[in-house]
Amino acid sequence: MVESRAAAVQELRARFAAGQTRPAEWRAAQLRGGLRMATEMEAEICDALHADLGKPKTEAHVHELSLIKSSCLFALKNLKKWMKPQKVPAKLMNFPSTARITPEPLGLVLVISAWNYPLLLSLDPVIGAIAAGNAVALKPSEGAPAMSSLLAELLPRFVDGTCIKVIEGGVKETTALLNQKWDKIFYTGNSRVGRVVMTAAAKHLTPAVLELGGKCPVVVDSNVDLHIAAKRIAAGKWGCNNGQACIAPDFIITTQAFAPKLLESLKKVLEKFYGKDPLLSADLSRVVNASHFGRLKGLMDEEMVSDKIVFGGQRDEQQLKIAPTIFLDVPLDSAIMKEEIFGPLLPILTVDKIHESFGLINSMAKPLAAYLFTRDSELQNQFEGAISAGGMLFNDTSIHVITTRPRLEHEFYRELK
Repeated sequence: MVESRAAAVQELRARFAAGQTRPAEWRAAQLRGGLRMATEMEAEICDALHADLGKPKTEAHVHELSLIKSSCLFALKNLKKWMKPQKVPAKLMNFPSTARITPEPLGLVLVISAWNYPLLLSLDPVIGAIAAGNAVALKPSEGAPAMSSLLAELLPRFVDGTCIKVIEGGVKETTALLNQKWDKIFYTGNSRVGRVVMTAAAKHLTPAVLELGGKCPVVVDSNVDLHIAAKRIAAGKWGCNNGQACIAPDFIITTQAFAPKLLESLKKVLEKFYGKDPLLSADLSRVVNASHFGRLKGLMDEEMVSDKIVFGGQRDEQQLKIAPTIFLDVPLDSAIMKEEIFGPLLPILTVDKIHESFGLINSMAKPLAAYLFTRDSELQNQFEGAISAGGMLFNDTSIHVITTRPRLEHEFYRELK
């Protein structure tokens, strides 16, 4: 197996060295192939997503298939512009010389994907690498075995399998791949594995992009359209893979006086979304596997947290389902407030005044995303100035990913300039 992986990497490097991936025609053909795959194989892709995560078809289309199609179209539209050399001014002392910046491919790109959005997080960085003229090895997550197997089967049918390869496996196979020399590594996942990837990349001074997680706070002011806020928080938390998303709301901060109103509104929205027994709802994704179910169960059952549940708490270990569960005023030193939850559990913390949320957020690790619900424009300005986060959104959650995702395609060019 190790030899075959090494041979695959050698073939990729030979194909790249031969210039096979550089022409615009080759890049465009692969992007069109990816678009055809996402269009023609929708049913098979939805089936694999349901097998791995119990993901509803609507969610599969909105959060995975549609974004992959958009990324392919975005790259096709911008390909010639990205490849075109840019003229830059030459110094007068160099007259009459001219100067330009010419984008060029990095070489061999390794993409290590995640299980929570196993189509999107596999193919989106691959699309960017292809558009930039690289040879690519994709390592899908073993946590989503149905999608991993499907990608290994489908990609060679729609793209050039000599320059774009899918290599399946678990920790052993990923370790073997990281021991190879790459020209860029793109990893999506948790911080623990991110450190392993960065360490491996450092051996060859390989540039690496690490798309990691974090705890994403939601601050809810009393000056707000409460019903809309509750719906958008619920959609961003439980409508995004039942909380198994890096940008899903991780905890809420609101005032002690406003918390009961917010809680009551969230309860009504959740019952409308998923019914009186959410474990029976076809619109709620399941927990990915028994290991993660056990981890979430441990967070729920911690002694200092278990009596803080104010809504939900139902679970079915056989079906790997946990109902949307809300906690009120859990201790800050509890595991649920120290770890990224990555599941359907949502603590609500209360403060006396809404501005106290700023210091609370800043006392924790920098969030991947931070959300604020308010009608107060001055509070928005203060929040933006006081909080540092990877992304920030006012009066909604999660939708900023639609804006930021296409930038991945340009990432492979931007670093070269």
